[in-house]
Amino acid sequence: MNDEVIENHKRYLERVSFYRSFGYDLEKERDFILDKSLPIAGKILEIGTGKGHFALALAKRGFSFVSVDISSSEQEIARLNIRYFGLENQVVLKIEDAGHLSFPDKSFDTIFSINVFHHLNDPPSVLDEIIRLLGPCGKAVLSDFSDKGLEIINMCHTHEGRKHDYVTHRLDEAKNYFMNKGFDIKEFQSEVQRVIIAGRT
Repeated sequence: MNDEVIENHKRYLERVSFYRSFGYDLEKERDFILDKSLPIAGKILEIGTGKGHFALALAKRGFSFVSVDISSSEQEIARLNIRYFGLENQVVLKIEDAGHLSFPDKSFDTIFSINVFHHLNDPPSVLDEIIRLLGPCGKAVLSDFSDKGLEIINMCHTHEGRKHDYVTHRLDEAKNYFMNKGFDIKEFQSEVQRVIIAGRT
């Protein structure tokens, strides 16, 4: 294992510990989302790789999937995180715009998007793509911070001298969108994370 992978893993552990010190357990919350999403079957897409925290959790459970992100620098961190655990053969990483994805219609059975929607400038375009890409019995799993989760993340960013740009309640917009399209909705919430699961009826 090369030095770059090892150093990146050290930073990953530091990041997990840092967020946990403020009351947000990255690994616990990813497991919460996955547990509420079961059963997970068929072809899987993750929209918004980021640094790979959810991708890593998904790969550790044995799933193979495609993950897309618009940021090559963020996705490179994800690649190193996944490589540390020897799971790179389970994950296809692609640089894509979530509002204009390259995959054919009905390409996926399960689509995840975790802690992405509060960043989006144009949520409807991403929701349209999710609908287009879902197969006949597919489901979309969207999760984002609860109010308490956002408060914690904002504190973390402030502590590091950064500003967290976000728009609240985007999951409500997604929920209404899916309901208007005739999807069944299930909702779950931990103290810091909301989850909406939209399934075709």
